[in-house]
Amino acid sequence: MTAPRLLLVGMMGAGKTTVGRAIAARTGWPYLDNDELVEMTTGRPTAEVLASADEPTLRSVEAAVLDAVLAAAPPVVAAAPAGAILDPQARLRMQELAFVVYLRASLTALSARIGDGAGRPWFTDDPEATLARLHEGRDDLYLEVADLVLDVDDVSPDDLARRIVAAATG
Repeated sequence: MTAPRLLLVGMMGAGKTTVGRAIAARTGWPYLDNDELVEMTTGRPTAEVLASADEPTLRSVEAAVLDAVLAAAPPVVAAAPAGAILDPQARLRMQELAFVVYLRASLTALSARIGDGAGRPWFTDDPEATLARLHEGRDDLYLEVADLVLDVDDVSPDDLARRIVAAATG
């Protein structure tokens, strides 16, 4: 596959945006970010969409954004919404239409990266408990769709980008 549609999946804080931008810089491929696409679609950041609506509304917007990403002509690199993995139909579309890379981070690393969760949807007064709750049951789903799994805790975004491009185009 020389011109892939790369889809980065993983928990919020795993580095999808940072690694996606590093891949785009390395390859010249366009980068599509889920949060930016949600804001372009709704005119509001993801956290505001959730605050002013409800979870099903946000999931519906994210599903539409994922469909747009999966319809984009390759080559392209995109970050998927973390919660899209919960939808069985979305998982099938990911597997069929993209080279999927699971950026796997430990809860310790995610907690350190996210901090107090300011500006991120779903977060309450206890960010660590929120992360643990959101992570529960997702690892197996991410593994189900992944063509490549990379543990990201102690790896630089540039090294991850290099590995992903080599695997996707090799």
